[in-house]
Amino acid sequence: MPRPFFLPVALCLSIFATGAACAASPVLIYGDDDYPPYSYVENGQLKGIYTEIVREAAQAMPQYQVQLRPVPWKRGVLMLQTGEAFALYPPYLWRDERPYMRYSVPLLMEQMVVFCNQEVVARRKLEHWPADYGGLHIGINAGFLLGDAGLTQALRSGKVVLDAAKGTRTNLLKLMRGRIDCYVSDRLSAQWELQRIRRDRQAGTPMQAIHETAQLASQQGYMGFTLRQPGKYPYRDDFIDQFNAAIVRMQNNGAIRRILERALQP
Repeated sequence: MPRPFFLPVALCLSIFATGAACAASPVLIYGDDDYPPYSYVENGQLKGIYTEIVREAAQAMPQYQVQLRPVPWKRGVLMLQTGEAFALYPPYLWRDERPYMRYSVPLLMEQMVVFCNQEVVARRKLEHWPADYGGLHIGINAGFLLGDAGLTQALRSGKVVLDAAKGTRTNLLKLMRGRIDCYVSDRLSAQWELQRIRRDRQAGTPMQAIHETAQLASQQGYMGFTLRQPGKYPYRDDFIDQFNAAIVRMQNNGAIRRILERALQP
């Protein structure tokens, strides 16, 4: 029985140049389904800043037929870990914690901050992270890595309780209702969702004010590719090379900046 083979993209392009046609290779990429305004589902459609960046990059790669599909973040990370999924956006760069993942060039810079509710701010000085946060319940998004091993140990030493929940909106509502003390999030994502919560809130519903109390390190979002099951994705290296080249062109020609500006228009 003949063994299956994968026609390299370079060879395919060579054949195409001589007049023969090659079908575009289908590639499925997953995006976080609950990380607005970067990647989220609205009316059944995957939207967001990262989604638009990836879509535009894919248009410059006609030899690949790219399909984007939403997934809960924690499940998406697990799918990369097992090799069930080829690619997922937008993980941060945690090589030691996720050795099964290869990263693209950076797509976008995010600023991580800490928000705390009015009750906590009124009773405690929160000048130094994480030293002043001992004993507090701090919300994070499910599947989110808060930092390296050193920070994790510092939090444990301070008896900080990490409370994971799905999505920015859920965590902000818990924070405003006093079910958690603080929440670590990207600043833009939290501000965007907070505006929607305030707009949608029913009159008279009690909600605490929240305050930004600490600015953490900036993080860049990437496309993450699985290193598992390499035989299942023989196009991986070529796809990553071409995707990276497309992203760099978009950075240089202002396309990513324009996508960001459009997303933030009122």
